[in-house]
Amino acid sequence: MTKEMPVIYIISDALGETAEFVSRAAAAQFSGVRTKIRKVPYVQDEGHLDEIIDEAVNDQAILVYTLVLPALRNYLEGRAKEKGLRTVDILGPLINMLSNETELEPSYTPNVTHRLDEQYFRKVEAIEFAVKYDDGKDPRGVLYADVVLIGVSRTSKTPLSMYLAHKGIKAANIPLVPEVSPPQELFTIPSQKVIGLTLKPNLLNQIRTERLKSLGLGATADYASLERIMQELEYAHEIMRKVGCPIIDATGKAVEETASKILEILFKGERHV
Repeated sequence: MTKEMPVIYIISDALGETAEFVSRAAAAQFSGVRTKIRKVPYVQDEGHLDEIIDEAVNDQAILVYTLVLPALRNYLEGRAKEKGLRTVDILGPLINMLSNETELEPSYTPNVTHRLDEQYFRKVEAIEFAVKYDDGKDPRGVLYADVVLIGVSRTSKTPLSMYLAHKGIKAANIPLVPEVSPPQELFTIPSQKVIGLTLKPNLLNQIRTERLKSLGLGATADYASLERIMQELEYAHEIMRKVGCPIIDATGKAVEETASKILEILFKGERHV
């Protein structure tokens, strides 16, 4: 005859996935025994715990819980003891041990792992966005971006877009070339969402010359000539003035430093760089 496992109540201030996983792993050690698990997520107050305990009494359930707040843990333990219910605290002992070992105070933030998950997925989405809307591949990206980087070739638009993406910022970038008109979408979005990037002509000349060499092309090509660079920079500044966006001179700045300036502009409203 198949025996039944006691009913397990999963009580959590988040989704309860951790407690459920542990409970199923434990129950799996008993072959031929059916497991009944009831999961109660997002428990935030004592009133909710009272309702759960009243129902658990009827099932004589085992209460397995992941509650971060000490007050809720203590309340649950006290009420369970009154009702003769058994409890298993999944997180509490480890949190206390880590606190003792590190001499640090826990933040006691419920659902923190899922907040971290949200940050991770936001970063992944931002990276995919940066790849999709890199180098003006699709001007529609301008409309959905958190920030749009504009500038002539080799002003670090792509590295900056990817760096910002790792911060969860959706960045599109548009190259400014005299022979190609910028997309009209650029002039329809708020100017504070656009950042102009520029470099000193001599540095841009060096970077482009090295780029041509790495491609096996002649270093004297028009792309790297100072005359061409000056023409492009003048055109780019004209577009930036038309857009009304802040301009960052990235000369001598690492990508991280320029990105920091961009973030300051986005979140603090700074206009002068």
